[in-house]
Amino acid sequence: QVQLVESGGGSVQAGGSLRLSCAPSGRTFSHFAMGWFRQVPGKDRELVAAISWTGGNTYYADSVKGRFTISRDNAAMNTEYLQMNSLKPEDTAVYYCAANSRPNGDSVSPLPDEYNFWGQGTQVTVSS
Repeated sequence: QVQLVESGGGSVQAGGSLRLSCAPSGRTFSHFAMGWFRQVPGKDRELVAAISWTGGNTYYADSVKGRFTISRDNAAMNTEYLQMNSLKPEDTAVYYCAANSRPNGDSVSPLPDEYNFWGQGTQVTVSS
């Protein structure tokens, strides 16, 4: 069974940092585009950052540009990371990693409907 297993969430004060990891199990994700989404109660899931299967192309939501960095280690079972610095209370959400098994070449995948594998979510709470 294919799974995406997230780790690294938690509670931090504003200005702090967290690093989320997402490790696939059950198969390799070597040609999968990957992304991180977040969701708060009552709102739609939003894309935070996305990365192409080679890692050569990335996308960031305006709200996290300059603070978050997405990366992947294709030599380590295609583990995906989200380094989050200068965290703000408005970054509080459940964060989900996702994988798209049918990307369009080496492009990022900006839409939730493009992803066919999802992690279980990890809570990130930033206090002021």
